[in-house]
Amino acid sequence: MSERPALVRTRAELSAALAGLTGSRALVMTMGALHEGHLSLVREAATLADHVVVTIFVNPAQFAPGEDFDAYPRTLDADLDALSGVGADLVWAPQPDDVYPEPTRVSIDPGPIGRVLEGASRPTHFAGVALVCTKVVGLVRPDVALYGRKDAQQLAMLRTVFRQLDIPVRVHAAPIVRDDDGVALSSRNRYLSADERTRARALSRGLRAAADLAARGAPAADLVARVVDEIDAEGGIDLDYAAVVDDETFDVLAATPGVAPADPRDSARATAAPGGGRAARILVAARVGTTRLIDNTGAALLHADDQGERR
Repeated sequence: MSERPALVRTRAELSAALAGLTGSRALVMTMGALHEGHLSLVREAATLADHVVVTIFVNPAQFAPGEDFDAYPRTLDADLDALSGVGADLVWAPQPDDVYPEPTRVSIDPGPIGRVLEGASRPTHFAGVALVCTKVVGLVRPDVALYGRKDAQQLAMLRTVFRQLDIPVRVHAAPIVRDDDGVALSSRNRYLSADERTRARALSRGLRAAADLAARGAPAADLVARVVDEIDAEGGIDLDYAAVVDDETFDVLAATPGVAPADPRDSARATAAPGGGRAARILVAARVGTTRLIDNTGAALLHADDQGERR
């Protein structure tokens, strides 16, 4: 087995270890329970900088009362084994008191992106993510920070927060990693039974079918309907929402009933797709059994009037 990366726990240990790393730094932030998706981020980070720093920290600030903070898997020893030989130089695995050494009286409002979809169902979540990511970037001082596209709303939010607060770090988006059956890798997949795992494949099937429609020029509302049709046909899935959003601003362009549209006062200009049209993201969130899963894929919308369509 390859040698494990160095492990530090306190701020002082982190500072001392960083002082010994010459050259550029890449940061990969995780909450542990590492899977191949996380490891792919670390491998990619190693191609972008001289050194890779990985954080393993279950952040209490992003969990609301009643959510699964205490139940979230903590597997540090296995995580360190998994990080052996994939390019990580240093792991910071602090306790909450190391990250929040005094009562937190300052918060970061993530803006309109934090108030729709995942932000609507978890109103404090993105503020907690913005806070911890800003703190850790300030402590590690990386040249580049990598975030996975699976958490697309988080990625869009952090890009906006870092840009508007002039935080000097380049955000690098890494692609979604999927198992052979198409299911996006997630720490929560371990909770799926064999039957639930089979049903979960409908999420990625629906997204692929919707992306195919987008490539043929279908409007956003049709893409939402296609995702819903695939999930309904599978059965046994409790759909939370399906939506199409602007890939950068997360303005909601079409969604299932119950999804609140963005406030028109928050609307930003459309994001252009490289090949023409509007860069969009098709999203789905659903419960399979008791496990809540999210997934998404990119698309280019050719309809100029894809603004605020509702299904």
